[in-house]
Amino acid sequence: MHFAGLLQEGGGGGLGTLGFDLPSLIVYLVNFCLLLAILYYFAYKPFLNLMDERSRRIKEGLDAAEKAKEESARIQADMERQLEEAHKEGQQFIERTRAIADRYLEEERETARREVETYLERARADIQRERDEAMQEVRRHFAELVSRASEQIIGRALDEKSHLDIIDDVLSESNDLGNGKSA
Repeated sequence: MHFAGLLQEGGGGGLGTLGFDLPSLIVYLVNFCLLLAILYYFAYKPFLNLMDERSRRIKEGLDAAEKAKEESARIQADMERQLEEAHKEGQQFIERTRAIADRYLEEERETARREVETYLERARADIQRERDEAMQEVRRHFAELVSRASEQIIGRALDEKSHLDIIDDVLSESNDLGNGKSA
């Protein structure tokens, strides 16, 4: 059987025998097509638009998340770079501070060394002056002793000039003897 034979009414095996009325079937088919068109324009299209809008928002959200991820990576890289720069600056500051401290320590050592040298020079000068004063004192006492001894031996007093000449002679002889020279 074919479809054209089913559409015939009356004869053996038409749609009428199945309980279908052709005008009703056409009306049902037109109603179904109209309902399909109405649903397509008023339900399916808005639903598709809603789904497209949702898809677009999801895509925008994913794009924003990707941008935020990239921004976060860039910020983290910047922070790491800044941290590295701060670390380098800190190391340079420590090195400069250490150099300043070393220079200060060296200056203080040099100042202390100069002060010690100055103190030693003064001490040497004081020792030399005191030695010279002591030698002068010894010469004076020695001259007095020699003068008294010579007065007692010679029996007369020497004048000042003679007295100093004798003392210088005796001292020069004693220095010559002390240095290992013999007259």
